[in-house]
Amino acid sequence: MAESGRANAHTREKGGRRPVKDNLLHVLIDRIVSGEIAEGSTLPNEADLQELYGVSRTTLRESMQHLVAQSMVRSRTRGGTIVLPRDQWNYLDPIVLDAAMRHPKDERFYQSLVDARMVLEPAAAEAAAINATTRQIMVIAEAFDEMVAAHSRYTDAWSQADLQFHTAIINASGNWVYRQFAAAIGAALLASFRITNRASQSHEYALNIHRAVLDAIRMRDPQGARRAMETLVAGARRELSEVLQASKVTTPVP
Repeated sequence: MAESGRANAHTREKGGRRPVKDNLLHVLIDRIVSGEIAEGSTLPNEADLQELYGVSRTTLRESMQHLVAQSMVRSRTRGGTIVLPRDQWNYLDPIVLDAAMRHPKDERFYQSLVDARMVLEPAAAEAAAINATTRQIMVIAEAFDEMVAAHSRYTDAWSQADLQFHTAIINASGNWVYRQFAAAIGAALLASFRITNRASQSHEYALNIHRAVLDAIRMRDPQGARRAMETLVAGARRELSEVLQASKVTTPVP
C-alpha cells in the first residue's frame, strides 16, 4: 500500500491529472472510508506520513486540514491524529462521497438519504403541483424525456436525467429551503441514483412511476403528486436495500 499510495500522491497536474495535494487527499480518504485505516486508529506522525507518501510538509498539512474540516480526523498536541467515527464524517463532501460510493460499507448514509428524500420530495411535488410555472413544468417534462431517451437505467445518462427530474420538481416547489437542501445533497442524490440503477426493477416500470409524478403536477393535483412521489421514493428505498445487501456478498458498487 505504501508504494501505491506514494505513486498516487506523486501524480502531478498535467495531462488532466490531479495535483499532488488532491491525490494525497483522495488516497487518505479512500483508505479511511474503506476501513483500511480504521476508526479510532492513530495516524503515523507527520515525518512518517511524508516519507510514506513522498510529499512535502505543506502538501500533507493541507490534506490534513481538509480531513479535519470534514470531521474525519482530530489532531491534538501530543495526542496524535485520530480517525473519528464515521457517523461524524461529512459524507456530502465530494471526495468523501466518491469514496463512499466505491466502498458502500455504511448503509446508514444511504438509508438516511432516503429518509430525507421521503420527507422532502413528496412535499416538494405537492407544492410544485400548486406553484410551478408553465416553464418549470416544461423543465420537469424535458428531464423526463431525457430519461426516456436514455433507454436503460444502466447508463449514466439515465442517472443524470433522473437527478435533473427530481431537482426540477424541487425548484418548481417555490420553497427556497427545499432548493438549498437539494443543491447541498445533489452529489449524494446522484450517487444513490447510480447505485439503484443496478436494481432489477424494469426500465418501463421506473418510467411509469416518474410519469405519474409528472402527470399529477401537470394536472395541478397536489395530493396525487404527493402520493406518486411517495411511491417513487419508497421504491428507491427497496432498490437501495437490495443493492447494498447484494454488494456485501459480491463486489463493491463501482
